[in-house]
Amino acid sequence: MGTYQKAANKNDIPEGQGIACEVGGKSVALFNVGGTFSAISNVCLHKGGPLGEGELDGNIVTCPWHAWQYDVTTGSCLEIPDAKVEKYNVKVEGDDIWVEL
Repeated sequence: MGTYQKAANKNDIPEGQGIACEVGGKSVALFNVGGTFSAISNVCLHKGGPLGEGELDGNIVTCPWHAWQYDVTTGSCLEIPDAKVEKYNVKVEGDDIWVEL
C-alpha cells in the first residue's frame, strides 16, 4: 500500500474534464466524472500520448494523439481489452484531491 500525495484542488478539474499533473514523480491524469474523481497514468499505451489532455465522454477518455480510449475508472483500454494503464486510488479531503502512489 502506497502513500497519498496531494495532486490538485477540486476547483482545478471541472465536471466532465481532466487534467495532467505530476504526483510523486509520476505523470498522472485526473478526471472528474459526475463529481467523482479518478486517476490513471497520463501515458497512453499506444505512443505515450497525454491522456489528461484527452476529451472525456462519461467515464471514457480519448487520447488526443491517436484516439485510443480508456475507462478512467478502471484504466482499461477499449482497443485492447487485456491492456490497462495504471489506476490510482483517490481520496478527497475538503477541496484537496489526494492520489495514492
